[in-house]
Parts: sequence; C-alpha cells; structure tokens
Amino acid sequence: MDDFVLLYPVYALLFADHGLSLWQVSSLFVIWSLTSLLLEVPSGAWADAFSRRLLLCAGPLLTGAGFTLWIVAPSYGAFAAGFVLWGAKGAFASGALEALLYEELGRAGAADRYARTLGRGRAAGTVGVMASMAAAAPVFAAGGYAAVGAASVASCLLGAAVATRFPEHRGAGEGVRDDRGAGEADGPGDPGAARAESGGTEPAGSDPGPEPAPEADADDPGLGWVGTLRAGFAELRAEPAVRGALLLVPAVVAVWGSLDEYTPYLVREAGVADPAVPLYLLLIWAGAAAGGLLAGRVEERGRAARTPAGVLAALLAGSAVALAAGGLLGTGVGIALVGVAFGGFQVATVLAEARLQERITGPARATLTSLAGVGTDLGTITVYGAYGLLGSAAGLGHGAAFAVCALPYLVVAPLLLRGRGRSRA
Repeated sequence: MDDFVLLYPVYALLFADHGLSLWQVSSLFVIWSLTSLLLEVPSGAWADAFSRRLLLCAGPLLTGAGFTLWIVAPSYGAFAAGFVLWGAKGAFASGALEALLYEELGRAGAADRYARTLGRGRAAGTVGVMASMAAAAPVFAAGGYAAVGAASVASCLLGAAVATRFPEHRGAGEGVRDDRGAGEADGPGDPGAARAESGGTEPAGSDPGPEPAPEADADDPGLGWVGTLRAGFAELRAEPAVRGALLLVPAVVAVWGSLDEYTPYLVREAGVADPAVPLYLLLIWAGAAAGGLLAGRVEERGRAARTPAGVLAALLAGSAVALAAGGLLGTGVGIALVGVAFGGFQVATVLAEARLQERITGPARATLTSLAGVGTDLGTITVYGAYGLLGSAAGLGHGAAFAVCALPYLVVAPLLLRGRGRSRA
C-alpha cells in the first residue's frame, strides 16, 4: 500500500501543467531530499525511545496530507509543503521499520527469517509501483489529477491502517509485552528459549555478530530521546563491526537506488518508442521484484556455505557487469540486462541491511539504521550530481553513464572479499 501511489507516474505532469519551471521542479526534489536527510537520525532516536509502530502509522498520513494539498491547492508552495511531508514520512519509516521487524522476529525465535521477510516486503513494494504505473493511465483518463490524487490518498490511509497491526513489544524488566495483548517473555517463541532447546549452538555457517544485549536493555524506556542518541553513537564508536556494516548499506544502495530515476531516458535512448517505454520499465522493475523474493534464499545458502561476504561480493560484481553491459548495448536485450542487474542489487541491498541488523546489539537499533539512511541520502545526492556531470560536462549518453556508475561496485566487491577471513576484532 505504501508504494501503490497513482500520482507517481504523473506528478511531473502535474507540476508542468501548473506552470513550474525546470529549476522549480529541481528545487522541489532538493527540498524532499533535505527534509528526509535532516529528520533521519532524530526520528530514528524517537522510534527507539518511544514507539516505532507509531511512526510507521503516522508516516503515510503525512504523505496523504501532502498529496491532498497538491490536488486541492496546486501551487509551488503547496508542492513544496507536500514534499516536506513526504520527506518526513520517509525519515519516519527509515530505521523504524527494519528495527521493528528484526526485533519482533527475534522475539518470535525467527531472526533468521529477517532477510526473507524484508525481501518479500521489498518485492511487494516493487509490485505496488508497477501496479500504480499500470493503473494510473485509465484512472487519469477517467478523472484527471483529482482521481489519481484521491486514489493515492486512499492508499496512504490503508497503509497507515496496516501499520497499526504490527506487533510492538516495549518495556524493560517486566517481561516482554505486546501492547496489542500478546504474551509473556521467555515463552516458547523467545529467542533465548529457542537457543536453549537447540543446545545453544548457532546454525552452521552463520555469522551472528556480537552477542546480543540483554533483553531488558534493548527497549529501555528510561533512556529517553537524548539518551538513545548517545547510546547509538557510543555503539558506533565502540564496535568496528557496526561501523563497517553501517557503511556497507549506502555503498550498496546509493548508486542503483539513484539510477532508477534515469531508466526512462535509457530506454528511450535504446530506440524504444514512447508508448512502449512503460513496458520496458516494467521489465526492469520485474527484475527488482524477483531480487526481493530471492534475497532470503540467497542469504540462507551463503550462510550454509560459510561465505556470506563472498556471496555479497559476487552479487555486487556480477550485477555491476550486467549493468555496464546493459547500458553499453543500447538495445532491448541491454534493458533486460539492466533488469537483471537491478535484481542482483536488490538482493545485495537486503543482505547488507540484514548484516547491519545482526551487528547492532544496543538499544538504538532504529537510530543506527537511520544513520545508514543518512549515508544513503548523501550518496544519492552525490550520484545525482555526478550523473549530471557525466551527461553535460563529459557529454556521455545515458548508456555510457550507466556503465560508469557501475564502477564503484567493482571497488566495493574486492573490499568485501579482502575482509572475509578476518575476525571482527
């Protein structure tokens, strides 16, 4: 529901039809990015100190309010306010969702299913984007911007309603408690009990990271917002494994997460007629959806073979080669290769995020995850600037620019292999 937004394919047309110039549209994107960047860490600390589920419920409501402004009072000021609300929603969800998912799975004795569950969620989101592309045209034809806007607001409301059903255990020293009415600590689903029943050993080939912090500390409500921020930065300073995992997330996500904005230009440059461009975009995003579904299986096989870092490195290198080849081919086959690359990068993204969650042990899980989001935002802005320079100053076409953007992954992959055999110390 979070990604089934019918305004996605047409909001650029909405801006143009209300007289916005190119620089005004670009300034809206800057406002969007800066809002998310500024609120990432404060909202992550708030989620750790108070309630992650509350932020996940509030976020879609903010986006829905922004979309309502766009339709009811379309103007530069309304569009800017909408992007501020949308950026706040992105910051609210970043960190809170991953932290809530990881800890609740852990309490159910299913932490090893984190990558599979997150990957399925990412795949569902990609399918939501694809479905919104398919549905936008007939809805827009029937009712214009008002119709696609109303459908987008409805989707936001449904997303907030779904978020209210997430379990959230809070409280320290009084047993694990679900404020929707779930059971007691140390029950059959408790991770500690699960480990005891299995003899206290980890699965073969697993890389569990540092020993988990005591359960009572993980959700200590006495820390408060400032204390949670301090705890997060303290863990980041003290744990090299956390620092490395945190930096890996933007290293994996920033480039390919930025290139999706330029895929329509790449498809058009390949000689595809404008009416067929959405079909090729669906092909690319189908690859990303498949990657989300495969992420859990790839992680399990990597652990079983005791080579999780090697699997991640191979994914990055192989996807980079496919991305470069797809861009340089400049044909329909090349576009298909870009879809394969996006699928590989989606798997690598889920694995990198799972690696970070495994290494965080303190009470600031959402805060640290949000810090990774800050790194991704900064990387994304850098890629936008670099891509513009490649196209303008260097005079490269979109295919060649895609190939150049694949090069950073060929640097990250060997670094992962280099550290594969080292101990965390």
